[in-house]
Amino acid sequence: MKANGDEMIRVNGLKSCDTCKKALKWLESEGLASHFRDLRADPVTLEEVKRWGASAGWDVLVNKASTTWRGLGDEEKASAAGAGAAALLVAYPALIKRPVFEAGESVVVGFKPAQQETLKAL
Repeated sequence: MKANGDEMIRVNGLKSCDTCKKALKWLESEGLASHFRDLRADPVTLEEVKRWGASAGWDVLVNKASTTWRGLGDEEKASAAGAGAAALLVAYPALIKRPVFEAGESVVVGFKPAQQETLKAL
């Protein structure tokens, strides 16, 4: 959604995340209106996580490169397969690959050039 549109891009992430900070600066430089949500201060719901996973894919949504992931036990990691990941992501928001952008019904996860192009096209 462009800055002059009625809807903003919702950016879900962690305020301490450098990638989220870069994404917010980039959105502003592109003239794309956004609103940031810190997932620690305003926790994600199970319904939201399920919607994100269904839209973006569970393999995309779960950040298996995170320190939090490495600290999980084998049983918890096994529960992160497919839709079973939703409860784990609600319990450990740092496991969510960041940022998660929402614009209308669209969900975009991550901030690489491909995601940036998708955001510009919204």
